[in-house]
Amino acid sequence: MMTISERMRQLLEAQKAAFLAEGRGPASTPIDRLQRGAARLGENQEVLLPALSRDFGHRSVDHARLTEIAVPIAEIRQTCRQVERWMKDEKRPLPWLFALLGAKASIRYQPLGSVGVIVPWNFPLYLAFGPLIGIIAAGNRAMIKPSEFTPRLSAQLESIVPRYFEPTEIAIVTGGMEVGAAFAELPFDHLVFTGAGSVARHVMAAAAKNLVPVTLELGGKSPVIISRAADLEDAACKIMDFKLSNAGQICIAPDYLLVPTERLEAMIQALQGAAAQLFPVLAGNPDYTSIVNERHYARLNRIVQDALAAGVRCVEINPAGESFADQPAGQHKMMPRLFVNPDDERLIMRDEIFGPLLPLKTYRDVGEAIDYVNRHDRPLALYYFGPAQGGEVEEVLARTTSGGVTINDVASHAGCETLPFGGVGPSGMGVYHGLDGFRQFSHAKPIYRQARVDLAAKFGMRAPYGDKYRAGTQRFMKG
Repeated sequence: MMTISERMRQLLEAQKAAFLAEGRGPASTPIDRLQRGAARLGENQEVLLPALSRDFGHRSVDHARLTEIAVPIAEIRQTCRQVERWMKDEKRPLPWLFALLGAKASIRYQPLGSVGVIVPWNFPLYLAFGPLIGIIAAGNRAMIKPSEFTPRLSAQLESIVPRYFEPTEIAIVTGGMEVGAAFAELPFDHLVFTGAGSVARHVMAAAAKNLVPVTLELGGKSPVIISRAADLEDAACKIMDFKLSNAGQICIAPDYLLVPTERLEAMIQALQGAAAQLFPVLAGNPDYTSIVNERHYARLNRIVQDALAAGVRCVEINPAGESFADQPAGQHKMMPRLFVNPDDERLIMRDEIFGPLLPLKTYRDVGEAIDYVNRHDRPLALYYFGPAQGGEVEEVLARTTSGGVTINDVASHAGCETLPFGGVGPSGMGVYHGLDGFRQFSHAKPIYRQARVDLAAKFGMRAPYGDKYRAGTQRFMKG
């Protein structure tokens, strides 16, 4: 019997053979595949979403329908309208004399071949399709490894995908950590991984065995800088809306707030009020999502206990005064909490939270807030609330480095399909979305078409070298 590793290698070889046989086809080919992907999502949402909810213990179906189904379909439709234009050769300028004599230079975007995608559990459909749209648009094949933490959804994908795609187009591979490790060692033409930085190191090392280039989307501790001039009610509503969506299990969720000292208490009140308005009940609210499993629930509780044991001020958010003690089997809903000025040794300030816990740190001036951000790893996202123009916001933009920035909102840059999405440094490398995703998963092949005139001969640029050669060299250097 064939092992899973052997089966994966066989699948990859079949994809590479099919790719070589097809070559770079017309725009109609990736458009057809993208449209089949949209159909897969739309026609099977009533099966996919309940499976995903069961994997979480409870996941808001309405929120998941938007983020996991509607958003990818919208991005697919937008991409289908652009693919033909993206595939056109891109003209590049030449030295004036070369151009005058008829030489031409261009870039042709050529598909890489077969791309592996390792998908996380928190948004397993959207974070598969996010890079997959660019992969397919560029003309590639794909093998997808869903997370072992969403086994019911993975089983549905394993059943559904073959009804829409040949395995030489898109294939699903399921299994645990050992399958993921073997998957990362396959000789793909490119590998995409979304997840924790600690795992990414192993993925990158595995890919390096075959010199496979990687795109890594890793998250990190995304800060929110609250200006003295910020509208606190507006900021609190937007922050809590996104922080409590999916119970904070989002790679670009606000991970901590930097608040002017004199506005701390007003900010706390605003956050409490916003949370109560958004989620008047929590434990019994179908819109409020459970922590994905016992392991992550226990991890978050350790973070809470570490802060409490150190005497960090904790503000519980429980508008209806509900008990979270007796939950249905497999459900791990968690009460949101604010933590005020925890020191950097606390667990809540050391690692990405990935849950409904939000620390607040105070600052005296914006320079102090910027310095605090810069003393830590470069985040996947940074948020600023305050005047959208002027010296302070420009100082924040100029002096901080992050994967992306949203001003006066949370996560909107990631939802804008025309902007690249990706990290920097410890928060990732490479991007996807729109044109940038298409180019990420293409080889930009330079093409030079020589003029009819033999330029090297005309200007004495071949041996034997002499005065003509030297004069030609001088002219070349002068431009």
